[in-house]
Amino acid sequence: MMHTLFNHRSIRKFTTDIVEPDKLKLILEAATRASNTGNMQAYSIVVTTDSNIREKLWEAHFKQNMVLEAPLHLTFCADFNRFSKWCNQRKADPGYDNYLSFLTGAIDATIAAQNAALAAESLGLGICYLGTATWMAAKLIDILDLPELVVPVTALVIGYPNEYPTLTDRLPVDGVVHLEKYQDYTPDQINLIHSEKENLESTLGLLRTNQKETLAQIFTESRYKRDDNRFFSKAFLKVLEKQNFMRNDVEIP
Repeated sequence: MMHTLFNHRSIRKFTTDIVEPDKLKLILEAATRASNTGNMQAYSIVVTTDSNIREKLWEAHFKQNMVLEAPLHLTFCADFNRFSKWCNQRKADPGYDNYLSFLTGAIDATIAAQNAALAAESLGLGICYLGTATWMAAKLIDILDLPELVVPVTALVIGYPNEYPTLTDRLPVDGVVHLEKYQDYTPDQINLIHSEKENLESTLGLLRTNQKETLAQIFTESRYKRDDNRFFSKAFLKVLEKQNFMRNDVEIP
């Protein structure tokens, strides 16, 4: 498993080979063994192999071809629908229609997703996370028939790799780890932490292609722009309200 951790690659090209049922079973069992809040397991996993449904998911995920190529698509959802129904059937009054409960389910679902990803890679499969699960949550809700109190938070495509990309660069460990308490960054530390990434040949190529002066500008002006962030943030808040996760009207003394 340690070998898997240090050799993770996001795979975006897959063979047509299916994921064997026994391997899928192990992946799902690994996901359900993940740590979670209060052992409520406030998440659900939607397993999609049907090509027609995957085509709809492909359209929702900005038509990323790996969604069509990978034979297996897992959508991880914050889910207090199941737990609330259990409470109601056991003479208990559930109070999980609020933002904190959504966040609890989202954390649980994300941890389960990482367990699934690690299990898949340990079995020789490739995976790629789909951050568009939250951006296009409303469409995924319709495609997957998700009821109230169920919201997608991330998704994985899984299959046999048809590529072997190089390892993606990472910031140095010292750049993200704080000992005992958070130590804010000085300008010199910011420069040092990012210097290796900024001077990679791949980064210099990106700058030339995008005609930008700095790598930061690629993030702020091309990849994750302010207007896009605010647009999809507002859309996601509407999803949470529609799915009944925004009843936060309680007086706090």
